[in-house]
Amino acid sequence: MQFGRTYEEFEVGATYKHWPGKTVTEYDDHLFCLLTMNHHPLHMDTNYAENTTDFGKNVVVGNYIYSLLLGMSVPDVSGKAIANLEIESLKHVAPTFHGDTIYGETTVLDKTPSRSKSDRGIVHVETKGYKQDGTLVCVFRRKVMVPTETYIKERGGEQPGRPELKQQEK
Repeated sequence: MQFGRTYEEFEVGATYKHWPGKTVTEYDDHLFCLLTMNHHPLHMDTNYAENTTDFGKNVVVGNYIYSLLLGMSVPDVSGKAIANLEIESLKHVAPTFHGDTIYGETTVLDKTPSRSKSDRGIVHVETKGYKQDGTLVCVFRRKVMVPTETYIKERGGEQPGRPELKQQEK
């Protein structure tokens, strides 16, 4: 199973469709809100959401959707990353509700070799998240520093530091 890509494996214009999607539950939303201390009643208080908002129900906190999409993209984009350098933009386009399923895809916008180190490069990508009905909900652009094939070889291959299974004595 592929986990991320080296600089050479990225092609400008390529789109990676992340699989599987994730159905967002009330529990997911509330746990994320509690972990991040976001206590806005739009996300946590059903009575408030039903009676005082335009949506008439709780809206999933946008940063959870962003984090979910970022995580979905790791096997395709940043699994080998040296560093996430920049989140250039983040747009929440439409609301997500409990029970919606989120899918994501990432397009490679550009790539440039590192100016300071020849064993890495910078990949510029845009990730889009959408619901089960195709509604776009979130878009973000980021720059990721990724290794070259040389970097990987010089540091022990695809899974450096992974221990080998010892043979059991009989």
